[in-house]
Amino acid sequence: LKKDCFDGSDEQFCDANDITFKIGTFGPKEDRLFMKASELSRAHKLPRIYLSVNSGARIGLADEIKTMFRVCWIDSKQPDKGFKYLYLTPADYKTISSKNSVQAELIEDEGETRYKITTIIGEKDGIGVENLQGSGMIAGETSRAYDDVFTISLVTCRSVGIGSYLVRLGQRVVQVDNSCIILTGASALNMVLGRQVYTSNTQLGGTQIMYNNGVSHLTVKDDFNGVIKIFQWLSYVPKYKGASLPLWPQTDPVSRPIEYMPTKAPYDPRNMVAGTTVDGSWISGFFDKGSWVECLNNWAKTVITGRARLGGIPMGVICTETRSVECEDPADPANLDTETKITQQAGQVWFPDSAYKTAQAIKDFNREELPLIIFANWRGFSGGMRDMYGEILKYGAYIVDGLVEYNQPVFVYIPPHGELRGGAWVVVDPKINPDVMEMYADKDSRGGVLEPEGTVTVQFKQKDIVQTMKRIDPLYNDLFKKNSKDDMSHEDRKKRVSELRNREAYLMPAYHMISTTFADLHDTPQRMVAKGVVQEILEWRTAREFFYWRVKRRILEFDAKKRLRAANKNLNHGQMLSMLRRWFIESKGPVQNYLWDEDKAVVAWLSDPEEQQSISDNIRIIQKDALIQKIDSLASSNEESALEAVIGLLQKMPPRQQGEVKKLLESLVQKDPEIEDIKE
Repeated sequence: LKKDCFDGSDEQFCDANDITFKIGTFGPKEDRLFMKASELSRAHKLPRIYLSVNSGARIGLADEIKTMFRVCWIDSKQPDKGFKYLYLTPADYKTISSKNSVQAELIEDEGETRYKITTIIGEKDGIGVENLQGSGMIAGETSRAYDDVFTISLVTCRSVGIGSYLVRLGQRVVQVDNSCIILTGASALNMVLGRQVYTSNTQLGGTQIMYNNGVSHLTVKDDFNGVIKIFQWLSYVPKYKGASLPLWPQTDPVSRPIEYMPTKAPYDPRNMVAGTTVDGSWISGFFDKGSWVECLNNWAKTVITGRARLGGIPMGVICTETRSVECEDPADPANLDTETKITQQAGQVWFPDSAYKTAQAIKDFNREELPLIIFANWRGFSGGMRDMYGEILKYGAYIVDGLVEYNQPVFVYIPPHGELRGGAWVVVDPKINPDVMEMYADKDSRGGVLEPEGTVTVQFKQKDIVQTMKRIDPLYNDLFKKNSKDDMSHEDRKKRVSELRNREAYLMPAYHMISTTFADLHDTPQRMVAKGVVQEILEWRTAREFFYWRVKRRILEFDAKKRLRAANKNLNHGQMLSMLRRWFIESKGPVQNYLWDEDKAVVAWLSDPEEQQSISDNIRIIQKDALIQKIDSLASSNEESALEAVIGLLQKMPPRQQGEVKKLLESLVQKDPEIEDIKE
């Protein structure tokens, strides 16, 4: 398959149903073929595309028995009274017995010998539960494939039963508008319900259902556009699992300022990441122009997910919807008591569906081996009774699970006028996975446990505000002192108390604002940096260039660390980073060690072919040392087995190397005669 982003052709494995053969059903042979193709895809670490157009697991009957069985009626003259059993005549049983397609009991009834049918096995394979076993086999294989390779499905007609599970287990789904993803057909459900309820399969699993509930990531009008969407998606992921990211030429300069400015008022965050057109003029966003591709648009709308490029580097993107959205829960025609419900969901809040969407996106991006950026602007999780019952806690925990497993660079950025509070901060904090995660804050952002109003309610109560009035306002303080005197008449005291209360009421709005500002000053990005919870304060206009070099550096560092870990699996993240820093200083000299903190300089160093060769040489030394340590450890733990292993290794060496080892042993013997036994 050819894609614009690469020269030449790339390989993918493609599975497809043939709707013209037994209406596209899965039998044992189809299951085995699907299984082998998927296993081959995983063995080669290549993307697996599934073109889904099927009718689920195959349903069949034993045709050879179907044409010869007889019926024993309760009353042969009145069939409506029912029957006793099905049977075969001795002649028919003799014909069919060698095929092992039926099990029957020999009986005498109604004055004749009969073979009462107890079980029908069938001459041919693939007419019953064996198809379900095969379905389970390919379901498990698809689940493994999602973890091992890039999987994507195009639902082009209908996908039923196991077909719908294969689509979901592969996770990434492109659905054609007139197609359906269902478990049971409308006609079968109508039979179960005993009345005509559903009019079509698309009513059960069309795009209006599957696109809105997050099963389908994208929808298209026809098959051709579906293939285009798959190609587009493939352009964001490596050619094969473990390969380098597909880097596109820079058509949008990384050094350009970001023109779109987020506001305090609710806005469309798509304009922030992708840019927008205003009065015919292009207003640029964070990512490269035209590179933003959103997915799961109609599901869980308080979170926005997609893929985009930053200076040609593909990235996974998660950002917060700042506006209120509507969530529709459709009525079920099978239940007359239900009705369509439309609820409002506030912006900057995680609800059960949007928390699950966030976790699912993180899971997908990780398996696509994409660096991830999260534009974090959440005030918290929705913790009302309905949402607690709706498992908001579980889905919030899924976000943490996804980030713990993430193997690529992750950047959390609080955008201009954004805020990150309470539990929302907790589930994206870099301490979750410090080896891959970093957090940054815009100069106009905020972060804290509660919003200032909430903090004031808990920590700056009315009595504290009154004490502040006494300390700051001279008139209030004077009135308070006068009111504290004991030598006043009842009338004078009443007058003083009234004046004091009036002054307090007059000052309260201003002092409430003062207390709120005081609390807000605890949430500034400067305090975040001082406490070490974010790495740096950024300016939005120049954030694009900063993150380009930062992302590129982290990708190159990850590549170097991958090679280091392959050389010595015992190295941890800190050790590998220290090695890279030491090699950098050795290359640049101690006078320029400060350049290690400059992403652009480190990128130039890691990209230089000569430096790459030097790094490779160092890694080979580490690999050699690790091997020596391993052999030494094995020898210490089991000397006899180690000696046998060394002898076996010597026997496999070419004669020249054997000669070198012999000379080495002879030189060692001269120094230590005890080695003579080993030599012999």
